[in-house]
Amino acid sequence: MFEQPGAPKYCWCMAWRQSVREHIPNDEKKRQMMALIDAGRPVGILAQIDGKTVAWCSVAPRETYRRLSKRQDDRETGVWSIVCFYVPRALRGRGFVSALLDAAIDHAFAKGAHIIEAYPVGEASPSYRFMGFRDMFAARGFHDAGMTGSRRHVMRLER
Repeated sequence: MFEQPGAPKYCWCMAWRQSVREHIPNDEKKRQMMALIDAGRPVGILAQIDGKTVAWCSVAPRETYRRLSKRQDDRETGVWSIVCFYVPRALRGRGFVSALLDAAIDHAFAKGAHIIEAYPVGEASPSYRFMGFRDMFAARGFHDAGMTGSRRHVMRLER
């Protein structure tokens, strides 16, 4: 899926999993992602249509990502993070991101999360839109817990 036209083959969803200072070639990012999967580490969920993988949500234990917020308390346990969505342009506007978010929430809690953290932006944001929109998370009971950077909200859902 990541290698199809328009897909995020430039990051292989490793951008939040490696140091911000590192520059790693795309083929190495793919190798790193495959190594995580082969090791059984949670990395995300996929959406399929007629057996073909078409969309993605990165949801995993927060400690598997690099630091996502300056105020992050690394002593907390059971925190999972939702950091990005990918839906091909041709399928956007059909509810895939909402469905992926619902499935990511169910997946994280089923795997033992006590808290789910996300870093969405407002709909008018010119960047970080792949992290989802604030209102979509608020509609599912996520509450604001601050900001990380100038655009990204830190939102949390507890059960």
